[in-house]
This record gives sequence, C-alpha cells and structure tokens, in this order.
Amino acid sequence: MVIRDKSQISIEYLIIVGFATFVIVSVLGIAFFYGGLIRDKVKTTQINNFANKVLSTAESVYYYGEPSKATVSVYIPDNILNIDISDNALYIEYQTSTGIEKNGFFSKVPISGNITTSSGVRQILFLAEEDKVSISKPN
Repeated sequence: MVIRDKSQISIEYLIIVGFATFVIVSVLGIAFFYGGLIRDKVKTTQINNFANKVLSTAESVYYYGEPSKATVSVYIPDNILNIDISDNALYIEYQTSTGIEKNGFFSKVPISGNITTSSGVRQILFLAEEDKVSISKPN
C-alpha cells in the first residue's frame, strides 16, 4: 500500500509540473509573438517620422528657392535594407518579423539624391537647386 501511495504522489507531481511547464511555454510563445509585432510597429512609426521629416524639409528648402540649404538630424532605425529616391518619392525597404516591407512616401516637390541605410542618428543635407532639391550627406 505504501508503494502505491508513493507512485500516485509521483504521478500527480509529474502531471502538475507538466501542466505548469505547458502554461509557461505557452505564455512565453505568445509574448515573443506579440513582442515582435510591437517592435515592428515601433519601427514603422520611426520610419514614418524619418520620411515625414525628410520630405517636409525638402519641401521647405525648395520653396525658399535657390541657394537655400538645410542640414537636419534624423534617426534611421535598424534593419533598413534600402532607401531609394526616385520619381519624386522616397521608397524605404525594411525587414520586419514577418518579412520584408516596402513603403513609399511621395513628395510635392522634385527631389533627388541618396541617403545611407546605416542605423542611428545621421545628418542629411538638403540643397535647393533650380528645378529640384538635392539630398545628400554633408561634407
């Protein structure tokens, strides 16, 4: 009778530990999933802020006219794959937890140039020319 009681206690203990492990692993899995979504949302917001600052500065410099120029500091988030300026638009391609995303931001004025994809705070120079705004890294 004593051996049967000990084995019953052991099996009940294993069931409780197994259930607790299952709950903990489930909660961690859900946390990692939603954590990735939140990081993606933050990154998308940072990219939108970056693009809006670039385009609003380009428009201001363009409307001030030649030889206006401005240098601004912008934050470029991690995992930016490509920044392309063409057809009066700024296209940003970046890596998320679900794959590669590409957003286009359209300018009201003609823009050209290039912006580095390295993350961190970067300086960008905007120079008004006769028919466009050139965007580049300051010297």
